[in-house]
Amino acid sequence: MATAPLMPKATAVWLVDNTSLSFDQIAQLCNLHPLEVKAIADGDSAQGIKGLDPVLTGQLTREEIAAAEADPNYRLHIAEPKVRMPEAKPKKGPRYTPVSRRQDRPNAILWLVRNHPELKDSQIMRLVGTTKSTIEAIRDRTHWNSANLTPLDPVTLGLCSQIDLDLEVQRAAKEKPVPVEEQGATLLPASVTTAPKHEEEPEAEKKPSDELDVNAVFAKLKQLGGKSE
Repeated sequence: MATAPLMPKATAVWLVDNTSLSFDQIAQLCNLHPLEVKAIADGDSAQGIKGLDPVLTGQLTREEIAAAEADPNYRLHIAEPKVRMPEAKPKKGPRYTPVSRRQDRPNAILWLVRNHPELKDSQIMRLVGTTKSTIEAIRDRTHWNSANLTPLDPVTLGLCSQIDLDLEVQRAAKEKPVPVEEQGATLLPASVTTAPKHEEEPEAEKKPSDELDVNAVFAKLKQLGGKSE
């Protein structure tokens, strides 16, 4: 609930000109000093300010003004608005980086690109407060100072906190899980290691044709021996 009118001086000018409220009552409502309200009444202050009717704007009611005029000790209260407006959430802009730390941002970007390739450009921008074009130049090695860049941890440089870095890494890991082939060797499941081993099948019997025919060999040798004689 509002505690003061939207345009306090303009409201005070209208109340001074159109009501018999005391200076203290007007000052209390508009968050002004009583002497300032007296200066408005004397024409020494707020010259050129057009009075704003708080009744037309829905900030006061006629009954509230009448009750205050009847009782000098009565305190005016702003009427509750008929329409509830949602509070405007502040937009999150890029992280502010002190001037003394800005020359360290390319080194921090290089560290993030090498050690956490899963991070998106938008996440790196949130962490170190840089631009997308700078990230692409460092990743493609087209940055004007690429030869002199050294990867440095942004947490050590004071560009972001460890909590923020861990949070962004966890988010990136959920969106881009590590492939199975890159996860390294893993243990076999219990269903495989505890399964009973099947009996080894007997080796296939050798075919007779595969065995050496001794009689045929001796017969061949006899024939060769006879011819030589």
